[in-house]
Amino acid sequence: MFDDKSILITGGSGSFGRMYIRMILERFKPRRLIVYSRDELKQFEMQHDFTDPCMRFFLGDVRDRDRLIQATRGVDFIIHAAAMKQVIAAEYNPTECIRTNINGAENVIAAALANDVERVIALSTDKAANPINLYGATKLASDKLFVAANNMAGSHRTRFAVVRYGNVVGSRGSVLPFFQKLIDEGASSLPITDPRMTRFWISLEQGVNFVLTNFQRMHGGEIFIPKIPSVRIVDLADAIAPGMATHVVGIRPGEKLHEIMCPADDSHLTYDFTDHYVIAPTIRFHNGDLDFAHNALGESGTRVEQGFEYHSGTNPHFLTVEETRAFNAQART
Repeated sequence: MFDDKSILITGGSGSFGRMYIRMILERFKPRRLIVYSRDELKQFEMQHDFTDPCMRFFLGDVRDRDRLIQATRGVDFIIHAAAMKQVIAAEYNPTECIRTNINGAENVIAAALANDVERVIALSTDKAANPINLYGATKLASDKLFVAANNMAGSHRTRFAVVRYGNVVGSRGSVLPFFQKLIDEGASSLPITDPRMTRFWISLEQGVNFVLTNFQRMHGGEIFIPKIPSVRIVDLADAIAPGMATHVVGIRPGEKLHEIMCPADDSHLTYDFTDHYVIAPTIRFHNGDLDFAHNALGESGTRVEQGFEYHSGTNPHFLTVEETRAFNAQART
């Protein structure tokens, strides 16, 4: 569905953007593939790595609505990956986080509607479910904006959906490269926030594949959540540095022991598909009731039990130390 189409990715010079662009170029022949981001150095480096004639590079910030509208002219699909993601940085700089994650979401929606973009998928995070930190709260607000945008579309063809998933293996700022940096610097032990801590675990390639497939699945208004494994932070440390000592440093501002992707309070809206969950909108759309138990690929789901939640600490699929080591190695190839 991406052949001869124009695709724009906000935050396109980040970890997800680079993997997304590589996979799109390997599988499809887009008319234009547009990187929209504010990091000029990364864009400069990307122009040496990605030389396909379809590539375009726009310097711009999602806070700048006029620039976004200019960049999205003639665009068919948008992936909104730009965000202020660091939990602690957001706690100390709340206004900056709000301007990027909430105001930026509003601007992406406005640009998509102004240019009659066909489909938009916004990337979310497990921290948006029952949020306790500002980053999660702003991404929850962003999720709500993108879901409600389907009502704003009116006669436009534009449809919006959200993809929510957990920690991405090896992405910039994640725990894996942090641990590896400490090991490379000769650390004698690794810092553990809390030995009980668990996280959902996904590779960049899995995340990109999930987004690509959901462009085909979406009606508009869904939150798509992949079924992925959990890891224990102590097992992750052991997988990276077998036998190395650890020391407990305590939970940092805004952190949770465990993460949730499908909250129990949304169980009446949640559908269980073979390899993913879908949270249907809390609101009704102007164009009538959509059947979120069936998607555009012909896949069918069933309602989960009342009170169901998808929780990293009770996930039926946990990686062992050996599986974590193999998963991490494969994710970095």
